[in-house]
Amino acid sequence: MSKYSRKSTVDSNMTAACSTETSMKKTPTLEMSRATELPESTLCVACSADGRLLGLGHSRGLSVWCASSLLCAAEWLQDGLEMTSIQITTMAEKAYLLATVDDMGVARVFAYHCESIHLLSVINTMENINKRSICLTFELSEGGHYGAASISCNSDVWLEVYHFPTDAWLKELEVEPSQNQDPDSSADVEVKWSPLAAVIKIQPPKTPAGTELDGPLENDFLTHCLALDKDMGSSQWDEQPFDKEAGKINESLRRCTHHFLLPCGQFPGDSHAKDQPALPVSVCVWWSGSHNLFHYLLRKSPKNKTDVEPMLDELWPNAKEILCSAVSRCTRFIALGLDDALVCVWDRQSGSPLSVVPVSATDSAFSRMQFVDFRHESADDSQTAATVCLSVLCKSGTVHAVTSGRGAQSCTAQLNERPKDSGDIPTVIAPVPFLQSMMLVVQRNGQMFLQDVLNKTKVCFLNPPKTFQISTPCSPVYALNTKQQTLVIQGEQASSCSAGRQSQLFSFTFGKHGIMEQYIISHPDSQRQNTLEEAYNIYLRQRALSADERNKAIAHTWKQLQDTAELEQQRHSRAAAS
Repeated sequence: MSKYSRKSTVDSNMTAACSTETSMKKTPTLEMSRATELPESTLCVACSADGRLLGLGHSRGLSVWCASSLLCAAEWLQDGLEMTSIQITTMAEKAYLLATVDDMGVARVFAYHCESIHLLSVINTMENINKRSICLTFELSEGGHYGAASISCNSDVWLEVYHFPTDAWLKELEVEPSQNQDPDSSADVEVKWSPLAAVIKIQPPKTPAGTELDGPLENDFLTHCLALDKDMGSSQWDEQPFDKEAGKINESLRRCTHHFLLPCGQFPGDSHAKDQPALPVSVCVWWSGSHNLFHYLLRKSPKNKTDVEPMLDELWPNAKEILCSAVSRCTRFIALGLDDALVCVWDRQSGSPLSVVPVSATDSAFSRMQFVDFRHESADDSQTAATVCLSVLCKSGTVHAVTSGRGAQSCTAQLNERPKDSGDIPTVIAPVPFLQSMMLVVQRNGQMFLQDVLNKTKVCFLNPPKTFQISTPCSPVYALNTKQQTLVIQGEQASSCSAGRQSQLFSFTFGKHGIMEQYIISHPDSQRQNTLEEAYNIYLRQRALSADERNKAIAHTWKQLQDTAELEQQRHSRAAAS
């Protein structure tokens, strides 16, 4: 794989980028602030929400580092393992949960406490070699109360949601001293941790046999919405979950995407979450090839361990197939990137679309989208809470900014020209929570820069040392530290071509740089601190003011569904006639 390591290429690309700026001024450069060597074959990194720790996944296991000193605080090692995915969340003060997936598709839950790492649970144990389950994705909710794993076994795919006994684990960690670890191994000696509980098992919904599209839509809304989706039977997805020749998980498998959702006004289940506003109340899910977004409440664990089939609580239909999605930090807004270059933003407080915005990118499908913080806080949050800004990445490499709100005119802007060189295609577009309207962009050629989404300008380039480059720019290993206002990203020597070369962790500090002062957000997490009572008040005010608009939006959505149903009916009729 080409690393684009030649300095002359990078310099020429940088010069070309600077010359296209509307201000015609040279774009500033932010130099790396520090670097440190990484463990062998580091494949992933994550930062805790409090900014104190970094979790690193690498060959033979994982390690936890101090984010300030960039020194290793603890490690958990086992021969033959290679961690490919890692997440870290704060369970309590000085106690953290880590979720990992290794190269064989095994998911694990760890705890970091008192400078030790403990293996709490293996999600998908290999009890039967003929029914080997592969974890495709594994994610923790913030705070570690829930976890969700996308599992594949014998061409079937489903999503399992678990409730973690965090209170019990904290007590067990307090009474389990570090002496219970084998001095020659990272494993705990005869420690039985409280088991996690499966809450729900979500499988792709299937249309009942014999369903026809020519019946009245009002009679069975759910059936008609499901009938509009593609046939998602296992016959179309006969690929094996693990590609033995490639030695990795098969990327062509059907996938599901999920998001944990916090309490939000009138949404089902919120009335029971008044005392725990930071605890997820539901999970939303969509499947590849689907038009529909499904919502499931996170109820208590079932009495019968096998009784985890969920009841669908909400279904939000869309006129086109869902390609990508994103959720705002407060989880009030859910954005869906649809086929035919449509962006639909759903408002959970009203239960209806905030807006449906066409984007001038019909020649290329959406591949990724993110919410971007674009405003300072307002004393009257009710006036601004229903305005959102998104960045949308297309497969062609073009990036679009979409700004929309209830009662406000939606607008879109293309942030870059369609790349003529494949090296200029962005591989990362990530919002920077502590910088207003700012987005981190990493390109295939290794260039990194910060871009102002509203002004469409490059604010500064991020440069590693002259003899170094970003490792695997097609899939960079990086993490943003909101509390310390830094970026850490994996790099390596540009002149080295050996497969086992030592990589380094580069750190870029934004808060101390003069060019960033105007963009700094003082309290990026303050939107999450609103009480539930404030959310209810905002909801009631907006509900009263937006009644006419909501009725129009609902009528428009129904009209789109009916038109789509008629088209599908005509297609089925033509197919039957032929």
